[in-house]
Amino acid sequence: MKVFPVPVREDNYAYLLIDEPAKKAAAVDPYDIPKIHAAAHHLNVDIVAAITTHHHFDHSGGNKASTFPGVPIYGGSDKIPALTNLVKDKDEFKIGDNIRVRCLATPCHTQDSICYHVTDTSDPTFPGGVFTGDTLFIGGCGRFFEGTPEEMDRALTYLATDLPDSTIVYNGHEYTNGNLAFAKSVDPDNPAVAALETLCHENKATTGLTTIGQEKEWNVFMRLKNPSIRKATGVPPDAPDSQVMSILRERKNVFRA
Repeated sequence: MKVFPVPVREDNYAYLLIDEPAKKAAAVDPYDIPKIHAAAHHLNVDIVAAITTHHHFDHSGGNKASTFPGVPIYGGSDKIPALTNLVKDKDEFKIGDNIRVRCLATPCHTQDSICYHVTDTSDPTFPGGVFTGDTLFIGGCGRFFEGTPEEMDRALTYLATDLPDSTIVYNGHEYTNGNLAFAKSVDPDNPAVAALETLCHENKATTGLTTIGQEKEWNVFMRLKNPSIRKATGVPPDAPDSQVMSILRERKNVFRA
């Protein structure tokens, strides 16, 4: 398996998810079709599917392109343009001969947000990856456009508990530097945040360079029970995690580094 990021717009990521032995690929959130096809041509792979994490135009805007004739387009609701294959939580499908895709419903940013866990049956050494769209970012999470703090807490907890720690994160936007600055303001003594800062200094593009296990260590939105996070948000120890999530998201919405 190979995952090839394709930067689009100002800070979005589309991807090619490639079954290398079969030379077949799925386009994940294929907003910019010319860039997707240029990448596929460069890598000498055929696009056999499109996978959409949620219906927002900057992720699904390429789905209607006539350059995907006859391929299945997977997504979590009929709001997905050109949808052919509706998927729900725990559904599975294959790309090419060897890539297994498992769907994890994570409603909040949008109600049709789906994260896609991918593994390679031909390469047991590959740790697996997850396409998180705008649910989980490196060091952050998406805004609650269609959901609640409780839903985002459930979504991130689902990813944290269902996926192996070694799972590689492929997210929808390059927001890592901003998320790092916010983490430093909330959790400055966390050594994992210092590791995230090193990662940012050494890499302009950070997608595909971190894991679920690392997110559990440095992502403040996944550390709601941590005493330092609760102290920083002024939430008492016995308050629900969703209260911490709500305060963190409200602060992040107006945060300026």
